[in-house]
Amino acid sequence: MKRQKKKLRSHCPVNYGLEAFGDRWALLILRDIIFRGKRTYGEFLKSEEGWSTNILAARLDHLVEQGILEREGDETDGRKGIYTLTQKGLDLVPVVFEMMLWSAKYDSQSQAQRIPRLMELIRKDNRKISKRAIEQVARGEGIVGEYLE
Repeated sequence: MKRQKKKLRSHCPVNYGLEAFGDRWALLILRDIIFRGKRTYGEFLKSEEGWSTNILAARLDHLVEQGILEREGDETDGRKGIYTLTQKGLDLVPVVFEMMLWSAKYDSQSQAQRIPRLMELIRKDNRKISKRAIEQVARGEGIVGEYLE
């Protein structure tokens, strides 16, 4: 049974983003897919932020409902879901990259310091590096390992 989408509080572009993906936990799911190549509930659950199971399940459901993720059954275990970004979700890659630039600028202990090559590429041409990252993520690959120095 498919749920009806909630009515937006407003059609302000910032509000739309916040209602679709702006929750802290939802953004961490995006991070784990984009950078670490995580695809299953169990993999997300192992993130260092310490997910509670009900929050993780709710955020995954929300992102699927919003059309940012899609869930397919695993070929070997139908109970296990494989989450991937839809085109709508992949289009968030440059947004996540811009958040990284902002965070690196204001957080003196940012882990962005561990990926200076990627950060420089984002600064230089976010659109170009985002396109490349989107291609990798669409294949189910995380991107961070390639840029660790």
